[in-house]
Amino acid sequence: MTIRLRYASSPDSGHVLTPPRVILFDWHATLVDTRDAMYHAVDDMLPRLDELGLTARLVAEGRSKTAEDARLVQYVRAHRRLHPKIKAARRISRTDIFEVLFGTDEQAKRVAHRAFNDCYRKHYGEVQPFEGNERDMLLELREFDLKIGILTNREREFLDHELTIIEGGSWVGLFDTVVCGGDTARHKPAPDPVLKALDDLGVAPGPDSWYVGDSTTDVVAANRAGITSVFFNGAGWEPAWLEKIFPGTQEHPHQPAVIVQDFRDFTLLFERCLHISAADRQRALRHAHDVMGDSQGSE
Repeated sequence: MTIRLRYASSPDSGHVLTPPRVILFDWHATLVDTRDAMYHAVDDMLPRLDELGLTARLVAEGRSKTAEDARLVQYVRAHRRLHPKIKAARRISRTDIFEVLFGTDEQAKRVAHRAFNDCYRKHYGEVQPFEGNERDMLLELREFDLKIGILTNREREFLDHELTIIEGGSWVGLFDTVVCGGDTARHKPAPDPVLKALDDLGVAPGPDSWYVGDSTTDVVAANRAGITSVFFNGAGWEPAWLEKIFPGTQEHPHQPAVIVQDFRDFTLLFERCLHISAADRQRALRHAHDVMGDSQGSE
């Protein structure tokens, strides 16, 4: 028996979730857009599968979660590249690509991530907010006695650079913790990065910590760590596809606690959970801007 997915637009969504005291965010395709660089790096890495000893470690036929996953593995095995439609759509993350290709083979995924980093180094540099108003949202959240962090499989050399340049460096100082791909022995979907972020904050895992991310690996990592998973559907996946990638079966049990379509959706969910009025929100945002303005003016 499968459990139906819950969307932030559901009337009960604000009542069934535990109000957060920690909110962790994924970086790429959640808070920010760096997708051109990511896909260029994947394009450079996949032709090296033979050299890296990874071709034989691709998921075996009949072992994929979905028929679509199986076709992706088959195409990469035959052509050593992504299908043009996947690159054109730009809806699947690098981490999810590696999960589809290598499944539970942790060693193969470590090799793939290292090779990706070598390729990404040639392409990274440009970054922009995913929707446009993320900084205001982050400032507002900080006004409600929350700890906020970034949790990403991206290496620190790349994340630090991107964080420094986005919107003129105005995001620096917004986060209480930043955990990157090289900070733990295992990448997401292992719970290690989540647990490290909470340990850095001095917070025990529980439903009052939320992790907001755009990939199935984000959901799995959050669930394995024992915190609330919020799936950010910035890619605009249709409900039928979400049901397919989060089936809630014995073999694939991990589902998000809630699905948000964008950050407006997320903000409304947050406000319902904390019973925040529109007036409260405006006061908090004005105060946050005043504080950040004073801080930057004194530097």
